Amino acid sequence: MANDGVDKGRRRFLTATTAVVGGVGVAVAAIPFIKSWQPSARAKTAGAPVDADISKLEEGQMVIYEWRGQPVWIIRRTKAQLDALPGQDGRLRDPKSQNADQQPKFAQNEYRSLKPEVLVLVGLCTHLGCAPKLHAELKPEPFDAEWKGGFFCPCHKSRFDMAGRVYDGVPAPSNLVVPPYKFVDDGHIVIGVAEGAA
Repeated sequence: MANDGVDKGRRRFLTATTAVVGGVGVAVAAIPFIKSWQPSARAKTAGAPVDADISKLEEGQMVIYEWRGQPVWIIRRTKAQLDALPGQDGRLRDPKSQNADQQPKFAQNEYRSLKPEVLVLVGLCTHLGCAPKLHAELKPEPFDAEWKGGFFCPCHKSRFDMAGRVYDGVPAPSNLVVPPYKFVDDGHIVIGVAEGAA
């Protein structure tokens, strides 16, 4: 007979061994694939809160930090810049910051900030995401003869005052965004955690 020389036990052993080795190979090959589903360390930190040191920030100066891949501006406003804010209300689209999507509740005030002298904004124009430029001086500019300091977007000529509030009649539809933040002390801010949050 043809089957007389076949060792069925050995065949079962070889089949089982091949299946086990194949299964281990598939599992080992799947590990990098499954790990690729997890966010990278960079992605995990991209949404993490950012500590900002403003202890050396002088009046009229601005520092830039990155949070969630976006530039966040921190500006120490001068008394003259703060005094000029109320006079701009009649020229602004949303002077009272009533659009709740533009800032946390604590920033729905004329300064759009926790402390009047410190302004924290996402540095992207609300029109098409260009980066407006700071024009802090209270002097006439080619783009506005009554300029009282603020931000000018060179892409499509949108203008924002020193509280990030958008002027009427420009392409930008809304104020610059105020991110959630809180003061740790007078010289440090945490961006990404709202005031009052645990």
